Amino acid sequence: MPIATVNPANGETLKTYEAMGEEEIERRLQLAEATFRTYRTTSFEERARLLNRAAEVLDEAQQDIARVMTTEMGKPVKQARAEAAKCAKAMRWYAGHAEALLADEEPSEADVEDSGGARARVLYRPLGPVLAVMPWNFPLWQVIRFAAPALMAGNVGLLKHASNVPQTALFLEDLFHQAGYTPGCFQTLLVGSGAIDDILRDERVKAATLTGSEPAGRAVASTAGDMVKKTVLELGGSDPYLVMPSADIDRAAEVAVTARVQNNGQSCIAAKRFIVHTDVYDRFAERFVAGMKALKVGDPLEEDTEVGPLASEQGRNDLEELVDDARRSGASVLCGGERPDGPGWYYPPTVVADVTREMRIHREETFGPVATLYRAADLDEAVLIANDSPFGLSSNVWSRDEAEVDRCVRDLEAGGVFVNGMTASHPAFPFGGVKRSGYGRELSGHGIREFCNITTVWHGA
Repeated sequence: MPIATVNPANGETLKTYEAMGEEEIERRLQLAEATFRTYRTTSFEERARLLNRAAEVLDEAQQDIARVMTTEMGKPVKQARAEAAKCAKAMRWYAGHAEALLADEEPSEADVEDSGGARARVLYRPLGPVLAVMPWNFPLWQVIRFAAPALMAGNVGLLKHASNVPQTALFLEDLFHQAGYTPGCFQTLLVGSGAIDDILRDERVKAATLTGSEPAGRAVASTAGDMVKKTVLELGGSDPYLVMPSADIDRAAEVAVTARVQNNGQSCIAAKRFIVHTDVYDRFAERFVAGMKALKVGDPLEEDTEVGPLASEQGRNDLEELVDDARRSGASVLCGGERPDGPGWYYPPTVVADVTREMRIHREETFGPVATLYRAADLDEAVLIANDSPFGLSSNVWSRDEAEVDRCVRDLEAGGVFVNGMTASHPAFPFGGVKRSGYGRELSGHGIREFCNITTVWHGA
């Protein structure tokens, strides 16, 4: 895949880049290793000062980088600005919380005495250069949610970004440099996916984090396993959205539209499978389909656009195949489902009903503005359908019945359960999944400790 900015709204190639050669990669790996030796000794106060400054630089560049993101991967420009603002917020959060999250831990006196020691403590020390393999769908946020905690923990970052967002990747490197970080603290490796294996095998790279597809996650995990290196993986998602009779149905249907089409539907944590109790199915379906039909699809640089193009032609082809396969197998397409004429990789907001387990769309992730709608006889069936997926990233439950909510929290196989609202990420809460959605956690204290050497220090009596 070429390293290039191709505008998904019209298919025009705007900029192309040469991949870095072996000499440049080697230079950057040397710089990362050398920088880590010094940066790891900096104080939390100094790290916080730098990260807060990076947030200021990002705020100043918000308008410009929002347009770059929109031009590279097609998200509505309003959502791009919101993404930039969210990144600055996360940087400030980690700047303010990292020291407490990584504070030394003191075991109880009784446990120390029982160990035969005089005193003991647990430290969180940085690992070293961490490789981040990141996707195009949230080209700023996915990187910052790794970089902010990693840098505050004393690590340094190496970014291999998706090849279709090179300008955003280069902006991120420049962002940290402008903030005052020494160049080796955060570097963009402008390389293709074929270079990842050799970079990860390099002894100077101590760990890796990947957000992306299941095949990409398998490849990185396999190499990291062979090298015995820590990894955190956030892979696909096919999040269920359960609606029970006690819910506010009108509100559930309204939020469902946003939950499905955020980021043009290209979000791992977007709700994708809408599982509705039969008693309220028709009411929900009517409102949900009407809301999907009412969305404005168009130029993502226009302020009133709600759904832009998919990021790539292949992405649209893959989505179209899933819908067509479901239609041929007996599913009902309640709205959308037809590729529009004209330039760009657009696909309309689509709702597919009467889905069965044999259809590809039931098992595979729909990465675009396509929703599947299921009818459930009761909560037992709703949970059964929800868990009948290889993925387990997040989930949504709409109910005013506490017993129903408790049951869902207990039984849903997911890394998150969002009650009477749509899934969202926040720096204070851990984020990640189970099953084929990956392992490990990002954000919160759990995320910052993923790439730390958790060290026991023990003193004899």
